[in-house]
Amino acid sequence: MSAATFGFSVHALDPGSQARAGVFRTPHGEVQTPAFMPVGTRATVKGLLPEQLRALGTSMLLCNAYHLQLRPGAALVRELGGLHRFMGWDGPILTDSGGFQVFSLAQLSAIDDRGATFHSHIDGQTVRVEPESSIECQALLGADVAMAFDQCPALPADRTQVEQATERTHRWLERCVLRHRELGCESRGQALFGIVQGGAFEDLRARSVEAVTRHDLVGYAVGGVSVGESREDVLRAVRAAAPRLPKDRPRYLMGVGTPRDFFDAIEQGIDLFDCVTPTRHGRTHQAFTSTGVLNLRQARFERDSGPLDASCDCPCCAQFSRAYLRHLARAGEMLAAILLTQHNVRFFHALMERVRAAIGRGQLAQLRQTVLAPAAD
Repeated sequence: MSAATFGFSVHALDPGSQARAGVFRTPHGEVQTPAFMPVGTRATVKGLLPEQLRALGTSMLLCNAYHLQLRPGAALVRELGGLHRFMGWDGPILTDSGGFQVFSLAQLSAIDDRGATFHSHIDGQTVRVEPESSIECQALLGADVAMAFDQCPALPADRTQVEQATERTHRWLERCVLRHRELGCESRGQALFGIVQGGAFEDLRARSVEAVTRHDLVGYAVGGVSVGESREDVLRAVRAAAPRLPKDRPRYLMGVGTPRDFFDAIEQGIDLFDCVTPTRHGRTHQAFTSTGVLNLRQARFERDSGPLDASCDCPCCAQFSRAYLRHLARAGEMLAAILLTQHNVRFFHALMERVRAAIGRGQLAQLRQTVLAPAAD
């Protein structure tokens, strides 16, 4: 890890689990961990301005290199000053490599040992992504953290398929590390995270941790979860991987995002999360609250003059009633999605703030019970 630009320190450990509270230092600021990163796939978190994100508690964002490569193009972003200036966000940014698109756009892609070939979902043109080109794209974008290009095995997947994808991920990581070094990315303020695969097979996860951590990287991620498997399989994968990762580096669980998921993973030592859940739920008029997930289109809120969540300090809860939010949702007004997205993002950040404080007090188990007991997610 380059001490000049990146660093990670643990400030508190939970006595009843492997949870830790710490700080991840980047060229664009510090991230208090555990932390949630809202997803801004195309250089925007849908419905929210950068200053709103900051006010809601956001410290770090995720953008997607594959989508930005297609439109507007990584070279153009570089020409216009890099991703931070382009999207008006001065905090840390992590870019996903496109590895998840190998899974999610499987019907449009073909995989071989060198990389993946896509048919663009925008115009149908053929797009080739290889470990080297993914690193080059992310270098042009200029995010603080670039993710290695990996293969995420799809479900249903047997052991042979998972093992093949995991071994290919390891080979691709070697190529990513080499290209990242050749381009001098870390000296210019961009870290590289490697990704652990292995599905729900504990021995494959352990083997993957060993292979990925042979590379001295700024941080490491657990990938290949939340692709349709059960919560039990997600937890099995996290338990097999996270505690084996280096204790002095940030650990990132990719694409996971409900309160119960957070507690399960934080207890295994995970530090960073991302997920589209809070923004997507906002656009479908669903709100995370201290009493559970609410669907604001339901008739029971028609005359409800109370706030969305009396315990929340977001602008939506401070100013508007459930009845008003239901009216906006039923009328198809875009303000409904904006306000509910604001609330959900704040709910996630506030939860992480409570988690960090609870770890510091040695009371994470009590907080878990308080948060999850009244709310089934």
